[in-house]
Amino acid sequence: MTHARLSGFAARPDAGPVLLVEDTPSLSMVYETVLRKAGYDVRAALTGADARAEFARGAARVVLLDLILPDADGIDLLREMTRADPGAKVIVITANGSINRAVDAMRGGAFDFLVKPFDDKRLLSAVANAAAAAGGAAEAAAAPPAGSRFHGFVGSSPAMQAVYEKVRSIGRSTATVFVTGESGSGKEVCAQAIHAVSNRASGPFVPLNCGAIPKDLLESEVFGHLRGAFTGAVADKQGAAAAADGGTLFMDEICELSLDLQAKLLRFLQTSTIQPVGAATPRKVDVRIVCATNRDPAEEVRRGRFREDLFYRLHVVPIHLPPLRERGEDVLEIAQTFLEQFSREEGKRFKRLGEEVRRLFLSHPWPGNVRQLQNAIRHVAVLHDGEEVTPAMLPPEIVSGQAPTPVDGAQGWFPATGRAPGAAAPAAPPAGPEGLRAHARAMVGARLADVEREVIEATIEACGGSVPKAARMLDVSASTLYRKREAWARARDKA
Repeated sequence: MTHARLSGFAARPDAGPVLLVEDTPSLSMVYETVLRKAGYDVRAALTGADARAEFARGAARVVLLDLILPDADGIDLLREMTRADPGAKVIVITANGSINRAVDAMRGGAFDFLVKPFDDKRLLSAVANAAAAAGGAAEAAAAPPAGSRFHGFVGSSPAMQAVYEKVRSIGRSTATVFVTGESGSGKEVCAQAIHAVSNRASGPFVPLNCGAIPKDLLESEVFGHLRGAFTGAVADKQGAAAAADGGTLFMDEICELSLDLQAKLLRFLQTSTIQPVGAATPRKVDVRIVCATNRDPAEEVRRGRFREDLFYRLHVVPIHLPPLRERGEDVLEIAQTFLEQFSREEGKRFKRLGEEVRRLFLSHPWPGNVRQLQNAIRHVAVLHDGEEVTPAMLPPEIVSGQAPTPVDGAQGWFPATGRAPGAAAPAAPPAGPEGLRAHARAMVGARLADVEREVIEATIEACGGSVPKAARMLDVSASTLYRKREAWARARDKA
């Protein structure tokens, strides 16, 4: 354990004593010394029996708990403590080779975890966060339920209230968070909310879309590079991990990382050090990782496309965002919020949604989730005016009830068309964006799925087979194109 400056980690007056459960006397003495110097009252226990007796006295609400004890299983002891006092904040300590145990502990109610060896700064940060959370537990329990707005989210459905509560409970922890959900469901908003409620809120929030960056540039984007490290490196570049020092790094589309870069990310998570491309020595950074994907990460592990050890290192605290179709009347709250926002921006007079529009919105499946709803309301505000939104103002697919296939989770939708199944496809388009647009216009009358597939495949061909280049040209994520091509291949194999 290395020593660091202790400034900025003064104990809270109302934090109460810290219960330290560590069976190695030398380590227990080191941890206790660091904590006492920072102003904490520490009660030390070397065995599970001593820990139970001390905890039963009821004074300690912050616990440092080693998972390997001579007379008890740390996970069992954690569960006993959190059952006896749900407001207690338990920080588990584990060896580097037992990270899966730490993940199990987080799922079992632990507040945070420390992987040996850790330095003074990491220890004091974890304890300070736990003490602050424990001190405010009673106030939080008496607080009224959250409203319909929460750090960028809008919605008061039970599903979203559960998300808000989870974000609040993990915000002060430094544990890695894994956000899953369909495209357009608000994964980056969730990451920003986690950052906003954490003690890192004054630090940087750095988003990085792993699916939108070419594979050969991704390592440089994450870890940075030095001038001359490779052809085209004309100046030093700070990577996203260094830019997020003291704050939060949000890695979207995490399943798009190549296996070799996954290994480097795992090392970064284990050591908190980065080594820019071309650098001779690594350096430490203090970064919290929040990652997200719209794939099933467990399935990616099963197929060998995502490292199992990295999955368990990242999948410490999972949050799943429900799709819009499962959020009840949240769709109306969100639509009204967008309507007010875009009306101000466009100088329009809109005040409300008409009754028929409200019924349409409640029954629509929203395959593009919140992002599709946002696009639909912007469509209304740009092209129309009035005090009330009517069905005639909506995009055609909303009125018809058809669920169009999204080009990506962000921008636009191909218009529905009606070419008879089996009809001949148009010839391949000329290269370049203009040629692709002309090709799309020529396909009027084709089925929607055929239009989408042919434009995607033609774009990939025009980009020399490069999916990332095609994704940038179409303004979509590369993961969307990979996913669609896999689905087409499976359908072809079954035919």
